Amino acid sequence: MEIEVKKLNAKKQYVGSFGFDYQPASNLCLLPLCKIDGAVRIEGEFEIYEDDTVGVIFTVKYFLTGKCSYCLSDAKREISFSSDVLFVPEKDDDNYYYDGFKINLKTAVDDAILISQPGVLLCKEDCNGIDVT
Repeated sequence: MEIEVKKLNAKKQYVGSFGFDYQPASNLCLLPLCKIDGAVRIEGEFEIYEDDTVGVIFTVKYFLTGKCSYCLSDAKREISFSSDVLFVPEKDDDNYYYDGFKINLKTAVDDAILISQPGVLLCKEDCNGIDVT
């Protein structure tokens, strides 16, 4: 889950792609009675710019499983979310920081997982909730 910027610069390899599976912490699922089922698949591309900033575009894909937020039936949904971030070697408030040598993608990936989650998980798109009749 790292991009070794200094090594890539030495090789004059300024663009590239990556892909890996990531097992996120259980507390990254925000919905009650739900969990991220299995590994999260991350695929993306990077570009190292002349000023040592690094642009990274990636997609996270995973399954969210648990109880329907409306009726409590079993529910499962595939999530796919794309993120476009910038890593900078000097700290600022708008971008991700890296030490000038290696980029650890964990924080950016965890943020994408948090942002990508829906407000509710439904068993089916037109779920009407618990039948109380």
